[in-house]
Amino acid sequence: MGIVVLTMKASVIEMFLVLLVTGIHSNKEMTKKIKRPKFTVPQINCDVKAGKIINPEFIVKCPAGCQDPKYHVYGTGIYASYSSVCGAAVHSGVLDNSGGKILVQKVAGQSGYKGSFSNGVQSLSLPRWRESFIVSESKPQKGVTYPSTLTYSSSKSPDAKAGETTKAYQRPSAPGTTAQPVTLMQILAMPAAEVTHATLPKPFPFATSATSSPRPQPVGHGSWEMGEMDLWKPGPVLLDAGFIPKEELSTQSSEPVSQGDPNCKVDLSFLIDGSSGIGKRRFQIQKQFLADIAQALDIGPAGPLMGVVQYGDNPATQFNLKTHMNSRDLKTAIEKITQRGGLSNVGRAISFVTKTFFSKANGNRGGAPNVAVVMVDGWPTDKVEEASRLARESGINIFFITVEAAAENEKQYVTEPNFANKAVCRTNGFYSFNVQSWLGLSKTMQPLIKRVCDTDRLACSKTCLNSADIGFVIDGSSSVGTGNFRTVLQFVANISKAFEISDTDTRIGAVQYTYEQRLEFGFDKYSTKPDILNAIKRVGYWSGGTSTGAAIHYALEQLFKKSKPNKRKLMILITDGRSYDDVRIPAMAAHQKGVITYAIGVAWAAQDELEIIATHPARDHSFFVDEFDNLHKSVPRIIQNICTEFNAQPRN
Repeated sequence: MGIVVLTMKASVIEMFLVLLVTGIHSNKEMTKKIKRPKFTVPQINCDVKAGKIINPEFIVKCPAGCQDPKYHVYGTGIYASYSSVCGAAVHSGVLDNSGGKILVQKVAGQSGYKGSFSNGVQSLSLPRWRESFIVSESKPQKGVTYPSTLTYSSSKSPDAKAGETTKAYQRPSAPGTTAQPVTLMQILAMPAAEVTHATLPKPFPFATSATSSPRPQPVGHGSWEMGEMDLWKPGPVLLDAGFIPKEELSTQSSEPVSQGDPNCKVDLSFLIDGSSGIGKRRFQIQKQFLADIAQALDIGPAGPLMGVVQYGDNPATQFNLKTHMNSRDLKTAIEKITQRGGLSNVGRAISFVTKTFFSKANGNRGGAPNVAVVMVDGWPTDKVEEASRLARESGINIFFITVEAAAENEKQYVTEPNFANKAVCRTNGFYSFNVQSWLGLSKTMQPLIKRVCDTDRLACSKTCLNSADIGFVIDGSSSVGTGNFRTVLQFVANISKAFEISDTDTRIGAVQYTYEQRLEFGFDKYSTKPDILNAIKRVGYWSGGTSTGAAIHYALEQLFKKSKPNKRKLMILITDGRSYDDVRIPAMAAHQKGVITYAIGVAWAAQDELEIIATHPARDHSFFVDEFDNLHKSVPRIIQNICTEFNAQPRN
């Protein structure tokens, strides 16, 4: 009996195994017959921006005509996500204007994007953006499945081609509301495309299926392969899938950050007091004042830029002009400043700003006025007069905010009496603020902003009209004649009138020559415009030969040798004939010494000599008129060329 039972059990097991093997074989046959869904490339329009698409990597088809300039592109090679996807593809050369398929990959945001002209598309520059992308040929990477439908970050998704389906990104719940948690069973019941965009409360402690691809496919896709569901994965994938922190949402899909207020285009440095004597509470008030300034100013590359230098024993740059390109980032950076301590060495800080802060490397733009606002608690522990003079001569507009100045019984301790008036750009009250208490500092914010932004009144700004030593070398030979000589002097006066003249701004000197040379007046003789114009009128006609080469040599030795190191040296030579001596060697010496030479020829002047005398390129520095009465016509162009050349030069 026992033997029969064992035989029956063996038969049952054998039948079960046969059925199991048969079933597995049948399942395999069924699996072979199931076809994978065909991948459909989504189509997008030319105006679709990469930042509107949540998917981190995708293939799309662009239509024809995306070379049109109305589809804006920002950057070169790596593009800001505010760019047109298809416009960037044309700019990069991956597509031409006929359209086609491309592969798009999201990458990290850049601190700046440089515009360029390429393949018929002019891309624009952008200071910074949170997200970037690159485009390449639509060659799918092995092991990666690309979405057949795209997921957009706004419910107002761009117009899609017929038959294309899109999903809108749902913003996180607003403050004060509670998001409904998604259960594991709800996730398992969802299609794969919805799973990646479900609101998950926290990571789940389960692993993906053993049949999953060894290389994860891009998250947020709308297609999935048989045998795998791309469920939520632990780690940073949540952000990749489109779950953007709330504070980033506004910049992901909004317009580019403000370019700044063009009516207040200044390069602004705040020198803040970090000395030990100011104390923590007053230092915090000072920081709040700066933060309020940053908030009130519309910071941007087309408007004001602002940096901060903190001083104590020694100055240090907290951040320069190009570090922060909008008011929000600037305010955040100010809040993070910590106090340095030490003495209150303001003079040393002003020297530091003059020598290093307002440089091209630190973001100085050249065409924007330089402004330094110095904040002082009490009084400086060093002298400021000499350092401030050098700053003014370098074109820096110095403002002083003195808080809780020395009382009568404290003035004996002040290192340099009347230090603020010795430091500021002008002593007319425009550049000075005297605040009785730190608690009243906020009242100066609006007046300060108004004055800093009033660029017409920033008298110390270094521009093409107030930063030169101009030496006129005037031909007084017999061929000129008395009447024409007066016309030449009027020409000299007309040019001089265009410049801001003072001992720290533009200075004027003059030499007259025939066979011999005479210094009419040097750069340090007159420091006001009326005095200069009167001096020009008093120049007497000499008469004689024409030794232009010797006159250039004389001007270099007797006039330009006394030019200030921080001044641009301009020589304006006027002659009516060919020189009796050689001009080549003296002209070369002038060029080597950094003297920018303008050669003005009248009537019988030799144009080949004018070109030798003039600084290269000669077309911008040599002028010819057929008669003396036409000299005045060249004045506007000469001044324009002087300013154009000045603005093109980097600030030293």
